[in-house]
Amino acid sequence: MHPTRAAQSFPIVCVGGSAGGLDAYTRLLQHLPADMGVAIVIVNHLRIVATQLHEILPRFTKMPVELIKEGLIIRPNRVFIIPAQRDLHMFDGEFRLRPISKPRGWPDVITVFLRSLTRHWDGKLIAVIVSGYDGDGAAALCGIKDVGGITIAQKPDTAKQPDMPESAMATGCIDYVLSPEEIAAEIVRIAFAST
Repeated sequence: MHPTRAAQSFPIVCVGGSAGGLDAYTRLLQHLPADMGVAIVIVNHLRIVATQLHEILPRFTKMPVELIKEGLIIRPNRVFIIPAQRDLHMFDGEFRLRPISKPRGWPDVITVFLRSLTRHWDGKLIAVIVSGYDGDGAAALCGIKDVGGITIAQKPDTAKQPDMPESAMATGCIDYVLSPEEIAAEIVRIAFAST
């Protein structure tokens, strides 16, 4: 048995965003305790900003913030950031990076990662779609629900760019529509219900 396999019972929260996402990430992280036993993975589909998040976000959380590297083991009580120009996958408790599969137009890095989680993660899954243009992530939300996960969209009137939350809501596969502060409270509730 792989050494990381036994530990795969903690929840993963995938927070997908784009334009205006930084506001949502900071508001969310400020309201999350550092010891709730959950891994936060921020999948930002803006090509440039993603590489700066690991420098900006430590100001808003006591959890360690790491830019994902190939083979990095996912652990609870940490925030992980997708690097720019990469698709992100999960396999055997480790992050795997691949060349971006959609180099032109709007990326679909959130959809790619969420689909990988449904196939390769045994613990609880929480998919959160926050501010951004386009509809990245929406195509994977029903699959998250199919494996017993929970889906949350940022309340559009609290998002700087409501396109991504509205695309998520249009799937009919969203459990909650909440502000970033309310999303944090819901993650805490789910985390402590999972222990």
